[in-house]
Amino acid sequence: MTIRVKNVTIPGKIMNISGRTKVTGILGYPVEQTLSPAMQNAAFAYLDLDYCYLPFLVRPDSLGRAVEGLRALNVAGVNVTVPHKEAVIPFLDGISDEAAFIGAVNTVVNRDGMLHGDNTDGRGFMRSLSERGIDPSGRKVLVIGAGGASRAVSYYLSEKAAELAIYNRGRDRLERLVSDLSGIRTNVRAAGTPEEAGAYDIIVNATSLGLRPGDPMPFDPSGLSGRQVVCDLIYRETPILAAAAAAGCSTLNGLGMLLYQGVLAFEIWTSKAAPVEIMKNALLASVGR
Repeated sequence: MTIRVKNVTIPGKIMNISGRTKVTGILGYPVEQTLSPAMQNAAFAYLDLDYCYLPFLVRPDSLGRAVEGLRALNVAGVNVTVPHKEAVIPFLDGISDEAAFIGAVNTVVNRDGMLHGDNTDGRGFMRSLSERGIDPSGRKVLVIGAGGASRAVSYYLSEKAAELAIYNRGRDRLERLVSDLSGIRTNVRAAGTPEEAGAYDIIVNATSLGLRPGDPMPFDPSGLSGRQVVCDLIYRETPILAAAAAAGCSTLNGLGMLLYQGVLAFEIWTSKAAPVEIMKNALLASVGR
């Protein structure tokens, strides 16, 4: 028999929900668009684990009660997505050093009723770079944006890059991020303008620009020479990626980051190696690729 998860067929037995099934899921508002159930349920089925993954629509004013519900219902773990990644922290029993620096949590694990938060976004992004053979070591990197996504990727990029420049339209967030990183790194600075993009080896759009039709470009692509790698954390092709590809640049969207942050979450919850290819195929099927 087979189990079918969002157009992904996996050899194995039919999922059987019982009183022993461990529940995981994702807290978000909205949550209808999430691709995480497809890849996580495919992984559970493939490894024959008695787990399931569900989306939970949680309004901001209900977040505290939802987190208490995780304890009360003995939910094994959850992902946390917008707009709750920062707001969830006060309701948890502890968070990792990485999540504390980033100021956001995207993964929670329930350990005997104690809820521990982590952030797997930055590590997921770095694994997506590695998968494509992109190494930021010794290179000049520009990150556009200073929100939670930028903090997650900048935390790791600053470990590798010869120089990490960060640009953000709002100066307060930018100065706070640069100050925080400068406390642990010596190679970080604020960029005065994103139009410096052509001077960098790797450019990362960590803003939401490109998510909606009519959004302006996060930077002017006319300065690209074709030697750059241009990344966008949005998990589909965006106008800036199309323009970068037309200029001859290598491009990377956020689908790999989505995959690998989910791989790391799976491993936190189950203590088992994730079936990466199964999860990747489930994601690709969900986006019609």
